[in-house]
Amino acid sequence: YQRRVRVRATMAGSVGGFNAHASNIVTALYIATGQDPAQNVESSNCITLMERTADGDLRISVTMPSIECAALGGGTHLPAQRAALELMGCAGAHADTPGANAQQFARAVAVGTLAGELSLMSALCAGHLVRAHMQHNRKK
Repeated sequence: YQRRVRVRATMAGSVGGFNAHASNIVTALYIATGQDPAQNVESSNCITLMERTADGDLRISVTMPSIECAALGGGTHLPAQRAALELMGCAGAHADTPGANAQQFARAVAVGTLAGELSLMSALCAGHLVRAHMQHNRKK
């Protein structure tokens, strides 16, 4: 309960949330699936939490309350974008439940964001991100 209150209170007082790079993941997924990339602003509102469990494990979560997406319309009919939605099982209108495919896609956006957040934070903690930027610096 306290965690939910903390997340909601933080979200209410923030613009964009507290995350490492949610907007990069959201924008990439939106372009790949024919969504309107301008919806990135609202859809990238995200709080990433990393907590140590009682067992000493890492619990990571993302809270993304305003993902704006669709499973049909816009660029979702384009062949490559439609194929990406089909791979995720959320292309077009759901046969029985209106909005179910859009909800499935929103969950995929959240999962992709969670994976990206974990990856970036891991690279930062291990020093790999800085090392890679120094090694591949294009200004050399």
